Amino acid sequence: MGRTRKKRRASHGSAWHWKQTNAWYFTMPGTKRRMPLFDEQGERIRGLENREAAAQALARVQLSGEGSGPAADPDWIVARVCSEYLQHCERSVKAGSMSRGHRDQSIAFLNDLCGYCGALPVAELKKSHIQSWIDQHQGWKSPATHRSVIAIVLAAFNRAEQLHDVPSPLKGLKKPQSQPRLQSFSPEEERQLLEATEVQFRNFLFAAIHTGLRPFCELAKITADDVEVTERGMMWRVYSSKTKKTRKIPVQKPVAELVKKLSPTAPRGSGKPLFRNTKGEPWKRMTGVVRFLALKKKLGWDLDPRRTKYSCYTSRHTFAHRMLSGYWNKGVGCSIETLAELIGDTPAVAYQHYGREWALSYQEPLWAAIGAGSAKNATAQSKRRSKAR
Repeated sequence: MGRTRKKRRASHGSAWHWKQTNAWYFTMPGTKRRMPLFDEQGERIRGLENREAAAQALARVQLSGEGSGPAADPDWIVARVCSEYLQHCERSVKAGSMSRGHRDQSIAFLNDLCGYCGALPVAELKKSHIQSWIDQHQGWKSPATHRSVIAIVLAAFNRAEQLHDVPSPLKGLKKPQSQPRLQSFSPEEERQLLEATEVQFRNFLFAAIHTGLRPFCELAKITADDVEVTERGMMWRVYSSKTKKTRKIPVQKPVAELVKKLSPTAPRGSGKPLFRNTKGEPWKRMTGVVRFLALKKKLGWDLDPRRTKYSCYTSRHTFAHRMLSGYWNKGVGCSIETLAELIGDTPAVAYQHYGREWALSYQEPLWAAIGAGSAKNATAQSKRRSKAR
């Protein structure tokens, strides 16, 4: 078979076609700045078949000594970039392609950025401006918060560049690395937590710890119509407003028994969620957070440097760690792929968040695979061989 010839890239100074936007561009000399090409009517040149028109447009630019195009528009200030992105967020939420949580975070962060440097022309914005803006917020201590802030700011400027040809001045701005989620309740902390609160919140937290569902966008919305009882046990149909996907998961017997007790108060067809607050309303993020903060203060955890970081979401991490370590399965942990299916993440995200726990719990199988298992396992194997004889 003949060798496949590689497609040659366009030489520097030539017009080139970008498949993502189906438009023609050229690269500014001495920079990596991408500039769009326009025809004589001021319209963007699109379509792979218009190579000759793009070459002529580039020749006109080179002869005129220009090269900025509409990206040099002085009307593009930081506030306009943020406004354009927030309008996109609103449209996406209505279309169901974006979560309300991302929209709300974007509103908070970008409005704050506009208060800091909203009138600054985009061409004058520097990465140091963003870092100084983040540093002045004493409450933004977590690397996870910094990561979220930078991700949203980058998304706003990248969208302005993609749709309006406004070169982003923030290219190369790095986000802090994602850190593994290692916080989880110990069995004793779980007992203290459940004993210190009223029955409604106790049921909610118990189910969160034993299913790993996202507390407010998944667990709080489970109704009797989402419950299916099979020969092997109970299964739930879970829809996530975060991932926009539905999955079916089996639940543990204690959770199934709890559901059977709660079902008469929220029967099929009623539309009522199974887990409700003291007023009979669905658990919302705000009420759940306030309740958990009060619970931490009651237990004195707000003064503990480790426990003060606990939240309702720690229930999800607890489930993940226990599944990987075999807490509910006689020490036999599940795989990352299985965990990802149960909690509604991709295997890559599950590994990113819980990989350290998975690696620790799976060291023994790795040792055993090369014939160097623990003394405990070696003794057990010896006993099995003796019985076989």
